[in-house]
Amino acid sequence: MASLRIREAKEGDCADILRLVRELAEYEKLSDQVTISEEALRADGFGENPFYHCLVAEILPAPGELQGQGIGSKIIKRVAEVALDKGCSQFRLAVLDWNKRAMDLYKALGAQDLTEAEGWHSFRFEGEAMREMAGR
Repeated sequence: MASLRIREAKEGDCADILRLVRELAEYEKLSDQVTISEEALRADGFGENPFYHCLVAEILPAPGELQGQGIGSKIIKRVAEVALDKGCSQFRLAVLDWNKRAMDLYKALGAQDLTEAEGWHSFRFEGEAMREMAGR
């Protein structure tokens, strides 16, 4: 079984965080959407008023497959602990429609699928649309 340690991210983790973001985007076939730099991650997450909070899961794998060892559940449970400690009433996860394994995990842990339950759809403004709205 893999050994798992979950800790608060440090500024020095930004290069690895960006690498993982890029690997995830590649897995999700969304590599073209990763436009952030290591410097932006550092400024946005470790400045005076951070825009995000990040945990790092350090996994020392045992031989064989990592899936099915409860690592995802442990990470999500830790996120819930941090959210409650910070006074949050909820946290949200985004998942692509083809990633049934992740959706099944989230539901098994008690998450509501807001698309099913309330009809919510997620929208994003970026690039030219943002500049046009802002008159820039």
